Amino acid sequence: MNHFRLIPEQLAQYHADGFIIVPQLFDTEEITLLRQVAEADQALKERAVARKDGHGGAIRLLVENELGDDIYSAFVRSPRIVDVMEQLLGGEVYHYHHKMILKEAFTGGAWEWHQDYGYWYQFGCLYPLLASCMVAVDRATRENGCLQVLRGSHHIGRIDHIRVGDQWGADPERVEVARQRHELVYCELEPGSAIFFHCNLLHCSAPNNSPNRRWAFICCYNAARNNPYKESRHPRYSYLEKWPESRIREIGQRQLVQLRQQLAGAVPSSV
Repeated sequence: MNHFRLIPEQLAQYHADGFIIVPQLFDTEEITLLRQVAEADQALKERAVARKDGHGGAIRLLVENELGDDIYSAFVRSPRIVDVMEQLLGGEVYHYHHKMILKEAFTGGAWEWHQDYGYWYQFGCLYPLLASCMVAVDRATRENGCLQVLRGSHHIGRIDHIRVGDQWGADPERVEVARQRHELVYCELEPGSAIFFHCNLLHCSAPNNSPNRRWAFICCYNAARNNPYKESRHPRYSYLEKWPESRIREIGQRQLVQLRQQLAGAVPSSV
């Protein structure tokens, strides 16, 4: 699916609901390459950190602020994502960060109800002009803890957040009221499908008690005009170059060969 853009009806749906699902944004070959690279990427597994959920479970993830010459960066720079983000945020965007979510079979913990802007607000982003695109690496279902959202809850505005385990969760009292007034949507996705969502959309995910893992790749963007006014853990504005769609396959295939050679002991792990 090249040169993808939202039609006016989809754009209106996003602004009304705070999210929009795009089936098969990436094809089977592209998402298989991403999955295979991530599976072979020992650095990903070694650097991923656990975030306790407040209920005894934990979820592992790796957050990256920098872009490189790898398949993760090729997805971040894909016009299929960046062009849509420019539509949603009304102008130029830049890479805020990206992350791989590793929700393993049986052991993957929950994400508490939260808004991304609930904590990005603390990082000097004056306006809620941020959005994320989550791409399903594995099939996401209710059973393995798919994303849950409250339709239209971004209209509530930013809610105060408190510490819950190792995570930040939205004020439980307001979340409970929001759940009474907004439809709960389970975002079940096939591999390669994606959901674009507003930084104030209330969302969560349940633990993975199933035998099927759920890995997901999330690309986060900020509007260029919303450049943070102070230094934080995520970057200020820098120009984001869009790469041709073919780079996903080109870089992914090369990276996969390199990683498999590393695993076989053919080259040093530092390469």
